[in-house]
Amino acid sequence: MNPDQGAIEPGTRKHAAASFPGTPARSSMPEWYPELLASVTRQVDTGRSKAITAANQELLASYWAIGRELAERETEQGWGSKVVTRLAADVRSAFPAATGFSPRNLRYMKSFAQSWPDFPMLQQAVATLPWGHNVILLDKLRDIESRRWYAAAAVENGWSRAVLVHHIETKLHERSGKAITNFSATLPPSDSDLAQQSFKDPYVFDFLSLTEKRNERELETQLVQHIEKFLLELGQGFAFVGEQVRLEINGDEFFADLLFYHLKLRCYLVIELKAVKFEPGFLSQLGMYMAAVDDLLAHADDKPTIGLLLCKSKNNLVAEYALRTTSMPIGVSEWKAEIVESLPEEFASSLPSISELEAELSHEISE
Repeated sequence: MNPDQGAIEPGTRKHAAASFPGTPARSSMPEWYPELLASVTRQVDTGRSKAITAANQELLASYWAIGRELAERETEQGWGSKVVTRLAADVRSAFPAATGFSPRNLRYMKSFAQSWPDFPMLQQAVATLPWGHNVILLDKLRDIESRRWYAAAAVENGWSRAVLVHHIETKLHERSGKAITNFSATLPPSDSDLAQQSFKDPYVFDFLSLTEKRNERELETQLVQHIEKFLLELGQGFAFVGEQVRLEINGDEFFADLLFYHLKLRCYLVIELKAVKFEPGFLSQLGMYMAAVDDLLAHADDKPTIGLLLCKSKNNLVAEYALRTTSMPIGVSEWKAEIVESLPEEFASSLPSISELEAELSHEISE
């Protein structure tokens, strides 16, 4: 090739428009650049979230429409499982790259449409949940209200499918807000409802492996060892602060079992663990820890500390009367090991019966 035609001979350098441009240094950017970067980042994140949400809603609308037609044809014309199997094969043939059209998934679409006949107008959480979450709701729950409750909770708290399954299997809906408390009398109305809903009864610690001794210290140790699962059971908004928090008063030592901070309520939470039945006297010990936290740890802007007493069992009426004697916001709940009723039916037969489990848990435990 002739050099005049553009060839570069060894040892020579040709000046042209081509280059390897570098990224300008951040130090050379104007002062307002960080604000621009933050704004653009937010817009990209918001745009991606909206795109994902919109795509998910379109997918659900498509699945619902398919399911409705399948349901209508089944009602009007009658057909067997062979139709769904044939349909799945033909759809895969027409759209080789498409997924989600197996015979099983087509049947879920039919159930989805039958469960939510008003889906096109539905503005509730189920319309924004991913398809996999909706399949779980169809599989594990039979009534519409329970499905609505778990769907709303999953959206609000950002539950993964595994977390959603866990909460359904441990009957979270039936336990939420059921603790015996005095919140309505001791907290402002704006806080009492949230605090009440943040407490359960019973708490299910199905991740524990307790020995026959089963004392408070062993319970506490295992809860801390499994802190992620413990926080999952406590619910949204709890942050772990410490265990066996040492309190010294004029030379006397005391130790609060567990200390948390609730990010929504903006207050500390002291948890006392008891491996025995509730006794009214437990409230005074817990109240002392709460008063000390208010005086020594809480920030001036924090709201009053809340207490949670977790006992092996309780007499609800006794707990209600006992709570009337204190002006401090306290809840009383039971804690349970794994409960047979909380597990899927297909596993129940391989586990101890309810009576066997209750008998095992009925041993009295000394402090």
